[in-house]
Amino acid sequence: MMFRNAFIYCLLGALFLTAGFSRAQQPAVEARIAGLENNKEYMSLLGEDARLQQREDSIVNAVAQLRRQLREDPAQRQSYSQQILQLESRIFEIRNAKGRLIDRINSIEQEWVLANLDGGVSSAGPVREEPGAAIPDSLKVRNLVDNLYFREHLAEADYAALCKAQRLEPRAEEYVNRFMANYGTLSELAEAYAAVSTETEAMEIYERLNALQGVNRVLADSLAEVWNYIFDNKNYAYGYVLDELGREEVLSHQEEALSQASRRLTELRGTTASDAVTDYFLRKRVMVDYEAAVAEELSLDAARDSLRGVAAQLAEFDVRMPRIDVAERYFLDYDSVAFSSQPKYTYQHPIPECKVYANGTIYRILLGTFNTKRAAATFRGAYPLFYLINDEGKWCYYTGGFATLEGAQETQKILKEHGFLRPEIVVWTDGVERNLSRDPEALNILYRVEITGTDALPDAVKQIISETAAGHELSRVGQQLFIVGGFDDRAVADRLAAAVRQQDPTLEIKVVEVPNP
Repeated sequence: MMFRNAFIYCLLGALFLTAGFSRAQQPAVEARIAGLENNKEYMSLLGEDARLQQREDSIVNAVAQLRRQLREDPAQRQSYSQQILQLESRIFEIRNAKGRLIDRINSIEQEWVLANLDGGVSSAGPVREEPGAAIPDSLKVRNLVDNLYFREHLAEADYAALCKAQRLEPRAEEYVNRFMANYGTLSELAEAYAAVSTETEAMEIYERLNALQGVNRVLADSLAEVWNYIFDNKNYAYGYVLDELGREEVLSHQEEALSQASRRLTELRGTTASDAVTDYFLRKRVMVDYEAAVAEELSLDAARDSLRGVAAQLAEFDVRMPRIDVAERYFLDYDSVAFSSQPKYTYQHPIPECKVYANGTIYRILLGTFNTKRAAATFRGAYPLFYLINDEGKWCYYTGGFATLEGAQETQKILKEHGFLRPEIVVWTDGVERNLSRDPEALNILYRVEITGTDALPDAVKQIISETAAGHELSRVGQQLFIVGGFDDRAVADRLAAAVRQQDPTLEIKVVEVPNP
């Protein structure tokens, strides 16, 4: 533990020194919009953003180093995993800080663009001469929207909307980058969650998983809002220009490309990490190709070449990012029943107290209830043994731990064959005990899983139900209530509920008891 903490402190100290060095030698930055070079606040914000990026890159490299060490020394998985989690927390903080900076940077850029719409350039109606001849090479720029052609040929309100859409592009990219960074962290957390061996560690990681998934849902919603504005206004502006130029073939190609992207999104819906992020990349590819075609039509070579480079980068990205679905681990200690002629419990190692789990379902066999404490020899060599003192002050002794009612019933028969007169099946569900042997009606209870919060179940959820609850009926009751049942075992119903909940956290899911007709 001491070595691990020392390693973390040394590593973070190195990062702070790196940050200090970065302030001494500030990274060179360039204004993202020509004309803002003399805005001190703007340039300072860009510099701070670059410094934060340096710090983030340093920590990311440190995490990568720790992961290499983890692969080389898996015996220290727990130690390395904790170190990685600490560093990832710092990455998360840095990215939040970067997000706030980007918002202010975008606001300054928007204010500048709107204040310089006129710029002394005539806003006369559309010019009919060939676009290539209308714009001198000296005025052509790499950013398509910044070329004078659009200012001259679009209405003022439409050009303002186009400029705003272009200004929002970095914000959309920032949302995507933060989502993807979180997605990588989620993958690492899911791996760590599967590897930890204690409930305390698992709960800590699971809470971080849920928190980060919540952040990504917010980012995805923000991305959808921003990206729809960008796409709609750019698509309209470019369509207007091409329609004025009579370029029907380019417009037709754009419509077909959009139709293909829409069909692809429908195929992938519900199967990727985020429908919003998938939609962004699919339509972004279409939009960049469209912009390159517009630049080609307007003889804007610099913008066309730049856009083709962006298109090549987008083509390398695989939009089929799998969902990260992590079922909550309950750490229930299941165990079968055995018999031994040698004593398993002694004065130094007495029968332990029975653990009652706050979550999940576990079946045990009650061997007997007594007014006083009993010796292990009372129970004919059966083990493992556990005890609980009930509300009446009596000593209750149990054996085994089973995931299903069927497993408990089979063991009950074996115990009777070994001379136990009345072994009783007891079940704990989320910490609540029920004696099934003393309550015969309990065996006539069925369980069903109720799903609400949607008009139609996603295909991915239907697939989960098909795989987890084979042989059980899925039915619809009312507009937004779906039922899967009935289950004669609460544990099976709980597992289905957990699987559906992980597949789609937006759904409301509960397990309900119903009489067995």
